[in-house]
Amino acid sequence: MTALAAARGDSLAALSAMLGRNAAYLQQFVARGSPRRLADDDRRRLADYFGVDEVELGAAPGRRPFTLPRLDIAASAGPGAFVDGEIAIGAAAIDPALATRLGLREGQAAIVRVRGDSMEPGLVDGDLIVVDRVRRTPDARGGVYVVRIDDAVMVKRVSRGRAGLRVVSDNPTAPPVPDGPVEVIGRVVWLMREPR
Repeated sequence: MTALAAARGDSLAALSAMLGRNAAYLQQFVARGSPRRLADDDRRRLADYFGVDEVELGAAPGRRPFTLPRLDIAASAGPGAFVDGEIAIGAAAIDPALATRLGLREGQAAIVRVRGDSMEPGLVDGDLIVVDRVRRTPDARGGVYVVRIDDAVMVKRVSRGRAGLRVVSDNPTAPPVPDGPVEVIGRVVWLMREPR
């Protein structure tokens, strides 16, 4: 870890602060072996920061976390957010067992932030959602999807009927969904939220 920090010009104290730990946390880990192992979240954050596999920082081999890009778009749960492009602003790791249970494939899912209140109470402003970009075909039962109508990206409840796709908000007081061709970007398969 000392070599990784030196290569980036970072001190162990600064990296400890980045983790929200006291300034001596990583110095004690490196010099004294205390703690014996880095906390999983700390190790994950450091591995993401350095761009290395967690095994290099002491993770057990074979249980590599499933990493998702966090995209710089806000899926509006309101009138619609306009998007210039999908730029990755970071990454987050989820447990590989959860990724398997959700049926996610590497490179086919992303994390997006929700903006607005039109999907309340299920999704609220600021929620982070995992979007599976492989699942783009709503059925008659429907589900929650991220869609693009013209240039507006939104999260809505989408189902397929005889007349085509039906796109609605969960919040009955929300304004109507704008007219226009609907492009389904992916299905919302997981909500990443701290308890409220």
